[in-house]
Amino acid sequence: MIPDTLEGLIGLAKLKPKRRIAVAAAADLHVLEAIKKACDLDLVHALLVGPEKEITAMLRSIDLDRRHFEIIDEEDGTKACVTAVSLIREGKAEILMKGMVPTASLLKAVLDKEKGLKKHDTLSHFALFQTSHYHKLLGISDAAMNISPNLDEKVKIVENAVEIMNLLGIETPKVAILAPLETVNNKIQSSVDAAALTKMNQNNQIRNCIINGPLALDNAVSKEAARQKKIESPVAGDADILITPDLNSGNILYKSLIFLSDGLAAAIIAGASAPIVLTSRADSEESKRYSIALAAAL
Repeated sequence: MIPDTLEGLIGLAKLKPKRRIAVAAAADLHVLEAIKKACDLDLVHALLVGPEKEITAMLRSIDLDRRHFEIIDEEDGTKACVTAVSLIREGKAEILMKGMVPTASLLKAVLDKEKGLKKHDTLSHFALFQTSHYHKLLGISDAAMNISPNLDEKVKIVENAVEIMNLLGIETPKVAILAPLETVNNKIQSSVDAAALTKMNQNNQIRNCIINGPLALDNAVSKEAARQKKIESPVAGDADILITPDLNSGNILYKSLIFLSDGLAAAIIAGASAPIVLTSRADSEESKRYSIALAAAL
């Protein structure tokens, strides 16, 4: 079942066994509200790592049923991250989520060479967007992790995104590698990298997808724009995934869809041995709920 809306992620997740989600430094009301929504939908069972008294008080205020969670008392945020990661490693949980702790602290625990969850060389942020301005769900990467990725890192970013789409039922996602133009210009590195990624895909070095680039954003998402520029590609105007050149462009695109459009996103960190949910206080309740549903569906 390939979801055509973010709401479809919930149905997809319900087809899987209930997931256990380990929340690091869980004394965060916004995060606990998202957990309650997911628990009410019977998607997850929560392992809440953090200061027990604070967590308990917050749970009372939102009326989360006791059968949906366990609390592991840990006052120190850094230690809470280590404990939450260890729950994943020990097979006691399948999803990791950040609570009231700096992202850097959680990622340090995730990337620990001996006790972490690192699966690939590169972790990357993946967002699955729903907007009335596009005809299907659209993946975007990377808007939050890799600042200025080189070609090797871009390969991993693509592979992480493709793996997620494959798991959601899209066997051969169409991947647009974005740049400011549709032709290679040696002065514009994003266009050079895009051409290299396209060639690697043609040579079967990057699999389970169709890659085309460089493509400007309009040609990646608009068949009419691609037609006017005489671009013939199965990706143009029908991309499943947009790969941005760097964090600056990725973050701007992400937030433009959220704040200047009707975009709604589910987002996770990919490339670890378990999906990682990193929600922002600026994220809507729907977005947080769908992010957990995306992780559960995977």
